[in-house]
Amino acid sequence: MPPSLCIAFLTHEPFYPPSGGGSAEAVFLVQEMVRRGHVIHIFGPKIPDADLVAKRFGVRLHPFEKWEMGRYAKNRNLKYLAYPFQLEKLVATAAQAVKFDLIFSQHAISAVAAGKLKKKLGVPVVMNFPDLLTGFMETWPAYVAPKPLVRALMNYEISLPTRYGVDGVCAISDEFADRLVARGYPREKICPIYYGYDAAAFPLRSQLPPSSAPVVVMHGSFDAHHLGKIALGAVKTVVAQKPQTIFRFVGKRTAGLEKFLQQAQRIRDFKFEATGFTPYAEVSKQLASATVGIVPYEESAGTHCAFVAKIVEYVASGLPTVCTPLKSVQGYFKNDPLVKFSEFSGEDFGKKILEWLDAPLDAWVQHAETSSLRVKRELDWQPLCRKAVDFAEKVCATAKTPSSPK
Repeated sequence: MPPSLCIAFLTHEPFYPPSGGGSAEAVFLVQEMVRRGHVIHIFGPKIPDADLVAKRFGVRLHPFEKWEMGRYAKNRNLKYLAYPFQLEKLVATAAQAVKFDLIFSQHAISAVAAGKLKKKLGVPVVMNFPDLLTGFMETWPAYVAPKPLVRALMNYEISLPTRYGVDGVCAISDEFADRLVARGYPREKICPIYYGYDAAAFPLRSQLPPSSAPVVVMHGSFDAHHLGKIALGAVKTVVAQKPQTIFRFVGKRTAGLEKFLQQAQRIRDFKFEATGFTPYAEVSKQLASATVGIVPYEESAGTHCAFVAKIVEYVASGLPTVCTPLKSVQGYFKNDPLVKFSEFSGEDFGKKILEWLDAPLDAWVQHAETSSLRVKRELDWQPLCRKAVDFAEKVCATAKTPSSPK
């Protein structure tokens, strides 16, 4: 067992409760760190019931309170740009009273602060990237995210580990790791850990859904890159052949989802359910009664790098799945009998959904348990977080800080 470390854990998302996306990972990473006896100081946006959360997880919270931060906060993107500089000050102030052995950043936004703090505090830094955050902006409208600006932001994000000479990187996927190496970061300092799920929250469903009205389900945060032309084209293709189909959207009714529903309701026979915000632990109930799960992401650097949690949770639940050909997950699931990959085309995506809806049960039911057990064994948060914390401990033990002998 390595010696106890004092770790500054930096994040731009409220630590608890998880709000979706990479925020779920933070909870499990911290739990693994605490389990090993490390002292964890969490620097992030203020959260409700902070004292109870700190006691529950055995951590020390340093809340950022200058403005509201969160996935659905007003003027979110502008706040994201300013946040790293304030986060850097918050950690530097705490470091006057606490000697940190390691800085662990979660996401690119807090990575900016971590990189600056490495030189200021002389502390080893591990950057964890649960996605290529700015890469998702490639699918945004040009008037919101001009292409030259997006390219500049992506280049900056990918350059962070090299720019600040950090000691280690946890990468969301092999595709993301390859991009870091292409920018000059040493491959031996990268640990691809993928993106996991809470196996306890997504058990293999015990009953199959009724066959009367098929339900096509999607869950998540419904950002701009989740629902676009591919999803709309798929709806047209499916309802033209099976007008009784219901499309179920599980998650907060964001502007992106509202825009999509407004467009889709112009399609004759389109039927939908929109549950609104659903706690993470309740999502599996919505999947259990569905027929097919979908991941209709538009193509971008961000989606190619993302190891999408949706597909993992669908397969864990024993749900036949259709996904666009994202490089990060296609390699892992290419031979999984529960997953079909479409082209980046709404029509082809819709055809793949129809293939599942027309498939006899014995074409996939016999494989459901095997596929579910595989992701539980390999992609549950516990083994992934053990791998990540093993890596962080090794980095801390071997890193050369400015005060270390050359």
